[in-house]
Amino acid sequence: MAGSGDLLPKMVRRVAEKRMSSNFHFTGFLNASKVDHVWSISNVYVMPSVSEPFGITPLEAMMAGVPVIISKQSGVAEVVRHAIKVDFWDAEALADAICNLIARQSLSNTITRGSRSEVKNINWERAAKRINTIYHEIKAQH
Repeated sequence: MAGSGDLLPKMVRRVAEKRMSSNFHFTGFLNASKVDHVWSISNVYVMPSVSEPFGITPLEAMMAGVPVIISKQSGVAEVVRHAIKVDFWDAEALADAICNLIARQSLSNTITRGSRSEVKNINWERAAKRINTIYHEIKAQH
């Protein structure tokens, strides 16, 4: 589990309580070179966020060829098609999605192939042009 934040101590305690520490490695903050290494050894990227306006890390995982699971409630869910999307509140569906990606290599490969080509078309210039177009369409209506 990479990164840090207010909930990190709680997560560490929870893993210890569940006696799952042999299955977890808490990295804390990672610099760019270490992030690349983590992508290279990852089987799946999971962002079960309920309040992330737009997460960049799922796009980074997609570029690195790591299949992505995100919550339907995240902002990035509106942009990407080649990711598994689960309801934030449905922990069982999240667990099933993780297990399916790990157990079914063909599913993982399909998502990875689609997401790599998809993420190449996501950029700030394209997004700005789209917002500008929407703005002018709305302005013309009023």
